[in-house]
Amino acid sequence: MVDPYVPSHGSTDYKVESYELDLDYRVSSNRLTGKATITAFATQALSRLSLDLSGLRVSKVSVNGRRPQRYVHRGGKLHITPATTIPDGAEFSVDVQYNGNPKPEDSPWGELGWEELTEGVIVASQPSGAATWFPCNDHPGDKAHYRISITTDSPYQVVANGRLVSRRVKASRTTWVFDQAAPMATYLATVQIGRYDEVDLAASPVTIRGVLPAGRSREFRHDFGRQQDMMKLFCRQFGPYPFGGYTVVVTDDPLEIPLEAQGISVFGSNHVDGRNGSERLIAHELAHQWFGNSLTPANWQHIWLNEGFACYAEWLWSEESRGLTADQQASKAHTRLKGLAQDLLLSDPGPDLMFDDRLYKRGALTLHVLRKHLGDDAFFELLRTWTKTHRHGSVTTADFIALATTFSPDEEALRHLFAAWLDSYELPPLPRKR
Repeated sequence: MVDPYVPSHGSTDYKVESYELDLDYRVSSNRLTGKATITAFATQALSRLSLDLSGLRVSKVSVNGRRPQRYVHRGGKLHITPATTIPDGAEFSVDVQYNGNPKPEDSPWGELGWEELTEGVIVASQPSGAATWFPCNDHPGDKAHYRISITTDSPYQVVANGRLVSRRVKASRTTWVFDQAAPMATYLATVQIGRYDEVDLAASPVTIRGVLPAGRSREFRHDFGRQQDMMKLFCRQFGPYPFGGYTVVVTDDPLEIPLEAQGISVFGSNHVDGRNGSERLIAHELAHQWFGNSLTPANWQHIWLNEGFACYAEWLWSEESRGLTADQQASKAHTRLKGLAQDLLLSDPGPDLMFDDRLYKRGALTLHVLRKHLGDDAFFELLRTWTKTHRHGSVTTADFIALATTFSPDEEALRHLFAAWLDSYELPPLPRKR
């Protein structure tokens, strides 16, 4: 079904296998020209299909190499009537040529998507901004392979998802080609463009690099210098890192909050202060590579599986780095939440509260209480099994509960725990220390 939290986006009439994006971007004029080739298979017979695309002009469409009977582009939707009906289960391809001046889309959660920086571009699409720069099936549960080619002015560095497979300079322009083999949701696809330098942070257990404005490397190395230790900790606790490498982009502009994309995190210049002022956020964004990017919610109702887990990773790093223990963090968060409105249902927060800080903290508290119930050995084995079983897949709260019950000696007590923390508005008390 269409995601009820973002009902104007996405389709369940087909599943995308791959996106091939060939983009040309002029920084000075904010002009984007693109061709998208979308390969998909039908989940029902299709006499008409729809893609999400907003704020850009479509110039040409074909389906399986043929001109469609008609297409209409309005209200952020590209509706296509193929020349012949696509049979249920059949593979098909759609080519869309488009152009325009991309801009972020207004949403209940602020402006989303392609956004100009002072010099360059940031793309932040969660949950529904991908359609501001490419035609897509913008649904978190539809994950696909991506190949992104982007040509832009040579002074600029380009970062996109996956492995950089080629970089070609021709006159004053450079073409960058990236391949993301691991399945990826549309909201995690990104392009970052800026006048950046590259800094190597670590080669093991995972290659970690920074892409940042000139003159910031000393502060960056200080503030992000413990990422290798974070990576080692999270690989022990969550299982192997799910992608080929990890890139941290620091924009020359300040950002209100950092952003995660698949294999990439994006921080603003304000998050590099030379005093480790954003270390909690650095841990949080790294943890999203497991929880949110490899394991992606089947729909937005299950967002606590992203944010609760990433918030708990902050507490685990705090404990590891001799800050507050997870017990102390849980007690502090519980005290704060008790004083706030009790109107959030973690298992189904609704679109208005899906990014509420209470969801992050209550999700982390749920995991901490589960850890106390199972014990450390079983709890971390559960997390490693969770990330292994659903690697590069889509997940639901029911999936997590079903797996957790296999690790508990008392299934009834565990189900009571989840019911209290996930399915009731009232904040349960923390269990007494034994």
